[in-house]
Amino acid sequence: MNFYANELKALKKSGRYRTREVIDTSLQDFASNDYLGLSHNKTLHRITTKILDSLGAHSSKASMLVNGYHQIHKDFEEALCRANNFEAGVVLGSGFNANIALIESLVRKGDTLFMDELYHASGVLASNLNAIDVVFFKHNDMQELERLLEESKAKRKIVAVEGIYSMDGDLCKKEVFEICERLNAILIVDEAHSSGVVGENLMGVFEYYNITPQENHIKMGTLGKAYGSFGAFILASEHIIEYLINRAKPIIYATSLSLYDTLLAHQSLNYILNNSSSLKEKIQRRQMIIKEMLGIEVDALIVPVKVGSNTKVIKIKESLRTLGYAVGAIRQPTVPSAIIRIIARVSESEESLRELCKHLKAVNI
Repeated sequence: MNFYANELKALKKSGRYRTREVIDTSLQDFASNDYLGLSHNKTLHRITTKILDSLGAHSSKASMLVNGYHQIHKDFEEALCRANNFEAGVVLGSGFNANIALIESLVRKGDTLFMDELYHASGVLASNLNAIDVVFFKHNDMQELERLLEESKAKRKIVAVEGIYSMDGDLCKKEVFEICERLNAILIVDEAHSSGVVGENLMGVFEYYNITPQENHIKMGTLGKAYGSFGAFILASEHIIEYLINRAKPIIYATSLSLYDTLLAHQSLNYILNNSSSLKEKIQRRQMIIKEMLGIEVDALIVPVKVGSNTKVIKIKESLRTLGYAVGAIRQPTVPSAIIRIIARVSESEESLRELCKHLKAVNI
């Protein structure tokens, strides 16, 4: 029996029906979150496999708390802490799991979570667990956040923002750090789309805003985007990391991050730190092209082009596909109104980005 036939029919009618598409490697990739092109860096892959071949085991085998915590994990966590000036860290399976881990475990009875309305779906899902008291504030509206925190009688106040928002591509406001410090709130910064893209050494918004991590700061980042690997990390004070290791279910009950992905991400971290100047220059040149060609100023490499119509956004995506370009066609509920989402990846040439922009302007008329 087709138990969900009506729901699928409604999705198709509204233009929100989705399918999986096998990657077409012949297309120029302006759709994926591989911002720096490191998923194609064979040198990093070869170094990783060479190290892995020298080990007794090539998989994690168990939970991090049950014989699955390797020196490889520990070394990478310590390297992340050094690069980002945090006391302690933990690696885990994905950014989605990291948000579940943070929000489900940190927000207890009597606490209130204050979440930006455009926060990632994983955080929104987590906020629906365990009868969490959650208040959403208008996107990047620091006046509203400040008022809500001042009025709150919660035992603990926890604020969740993104470093760079995944669809709009804009930065969180620097004021959020000062507000949370002054009003004694824990601050979670989801740096999935900012770690490896902004900052003096491309370490993210803490570095971009010259913020020294404090006891109330938590930084989450993913390894499957700019780092060209898979998994995630959480950086915070030793006290908070100790608590997460003891209470966060995605850390306790899941097999630890694969050794290959951890090693590869560590190599990528070294690569980013050693090549930050040249990578920043490439990022800046692509930002200039986007502004010149599309009139859109971007803080990083996410370029949202407003379309509005679900039907039209799919047609634009398919038109660009026939011309040899892969782009994202993002629809509800991911965004309020449909957009073409371009990722101005540094591994695609500047000339290709210019040509894509020309074609986009043509098909979007």
